[in-house]
Amino acid sequence: MHAHRDFVSLVRENVQEQGDDRAFTFISEEPGRKYKENVLGFAELDRKARALACRLEARGLRDRAVLLLYPEGLEFLTAFMGCLYARVVAVPAPLPELDAGRFGRTRRIIEDADIALILTDTAHRGRLDGWLDDSGLKGRVRCLDTESAEDGDGGPGPGDWTAPAFGPGTLAFLQYTSGSTSAPKGVMVTHGNLLSNGEEIKRRIEGTSDTVGVGWVPHYHDMGLVGQFLQPLYLGCRYVFTSPITFIKRPVLWLELITRYRGTITVAPNFGYELALRRVTDRQMDGLDLSSLRVVKNGAEPVRAATLERVTERFAPIGFRPDMWMPCYGMAETTLLITAAPLGGGPVIRDFDAEALTRDTAVPRDEPDGTAGENAGEDAGGEAGGVRRLVSSGRPVSLDVRVVDPATRARLPEGRVGEIWVGGGSVADGYWRSPEETREGFQARTAEGDGPYLRTGDLGFLADGELYVTGRIKDLVIVNGRNIHAHDIEEAAQAAHPAALVGAAFVTETPLDDGREQVVIVQEVSTRAAAGTPLDELASLIKTRVARAFELPALSVVLSGRGTVRRTTSGKMQRRLTREAFLSGEITELAGDLEPGVAALRRTPVTVRSSGPGTGSLGEPEKSP
Repeated sequence: MHAHRDFVSLVRENVQEQGDDRAFTFISEEPGRKYKENVLGFAELDRKARALACRLEARGLRDRAVLLLYPEGLEFLTAFMGCLYARVVAVPAPLPELDAGRFGRTRRIIEDADIALILTDTAHRGRLDGWLDDSGLKGRVRCLDTESAEDGDGGPGPGDWTAPAFGPGTLAFLQYTSGSTSAPKGVMVTHGNLLSNGEEIKRRIEGTSDTVGVGWVPHYHDMGLVGQFLQPLYLGCRYVFTSPITFIKRPVLWLELITRYRGTITVAPNFGYELALRRVTDRQMDGLDLSSLRVVKNGAEPVRAATLERVTERFAPIGFRPDMWMPCYGMAETTLLITAAPLGGGPVIRDFDAEALTRDTAVPRDEPDGTAGENAGEDAGGEAGGVRRLVSSGRPVSLDVRVVDPATRARLPEGRVGEIWVGGGSVADGYWRSPEETREGFQARTAEGDGPYLRTGDLGFLADGELYVTGRIKDLVIVNGRNIHAHDIEEAAQAAHPAALVGAAFVTETPLDDGREQVVIVQEVSTRAAAGTPLDELASLIKTRVARAFELPALSVVLSGRGTVRRTTSGKMQRRLTREAFLSGEITELAGDLEPGVAALRRTPVTVRSSGPGTGSLGEPEKSP
């Protein structure tokens, strides 16, 4: 049983203990490539949160949902904690861009969560007011600028704050899922969930008040919100961060911050490490020192063995060690962490029979390897001689993680692929105002009657107690009765040539006249990196490599520029939307190698054959992590 019944009392205890000796430090980019250090101490954060809580309380917002639309920085943190202190349900979301697509998602959240108030900063207040006016929401939804001391509602101060009644079941915030396969849903995270998952993470990373976190993941992503902002408050430790855009513009800044602040833990999706590999130069590494790191988490998307190995090799001269790696698995529906590699053990990378995996059976083709770097074979979707290389996502700390047959709900033994089910205190209360989806997703019981469990929608298996995540049920490509994961096809395509960036693989859902299922890869490419290779030859090369690796009888490859593959606000691939864009002719082709009849499935195909100016090697996921 946790010593605290709510997250606020734990935070305030840490504030009393640490004062402003512990702080959040935000590194902002100033004109002329200068960086400014913005510091918010715990005691100051507590004072600002209490003052804002009084303003929210005066508006009668207790237990109401309020939308938080902020750029990266410290003001978001003040707003979020102000909501928490006032028992107002915070709803963090990406600050919408002017395009209709992003505003459309924001509007869906406003409708779903019955939002009457948006919290934002001074710089964005006017623009959001204008949007509310244009969209017919003015009057129903108001904006409050939390940076200004007053907003026409008087001036209660931090000393006027009285803690509301909290308990483990009190709703803390709504985490809207990124909607990689469906419309965004609000995950209801309680104070009890925050305490439970905070303890899971603390025990796995062996975190203390001396931990120093460094990162750049956005605050509206569960990895950013819980892992980077709420966990430091749970531990009472320092945290240094910058914005995703600042990181993408100059990835070496991440390593500079670890060096300068002696960071002990950092966390990012796999593509962040790939970006650092591609864009950090040897000259930029002079004077860097990563030896202070104890934990380097890799999660939120498939973890690639080749990425772990290349990072280890490339940054070894500046203190990176393989035992720092902590591959992990989690999701908004479990607050954050489900499993992670034990501290100091490094990643477990193993070979499994590729053909057996398409039949939902994991047959090891090696001995467990925890060294990350000595395992033979390519990482082209893990395919080399019929072998698929997989990185373990580690083990749960205290959560009950099972692999279950999604059709029969029977628990599966080790070595069998099924849906990953999770039980325990970190599992959220359900989806906001969606009783049916909550019942189906959060209250599942096995055929044996055990439960309730969260159905993650992810597929995986257990081997020697380690969890291996193989993909999402909805992203399975089923060909001739074999289950092939879309991201494996995508990795094989990306590994076929240095010019290949990210790609999206999917089935057209409309078979050709002969009944064959059509697998299509929309592959972003860098024409500069293609060098002298004609793009039609590049398309044929990718097609041949992938078709051979997975024995795909009918495969079509479309080459396109960066930013073509649809992604969520947190950078997760949206294969369904990419497929819709392909079939509706919205995707501009640079070249392609299509099966006969595939072109006819599209309404208005667009083809632009060009190998003109290089698009560079920066893909869309690097623009919006």
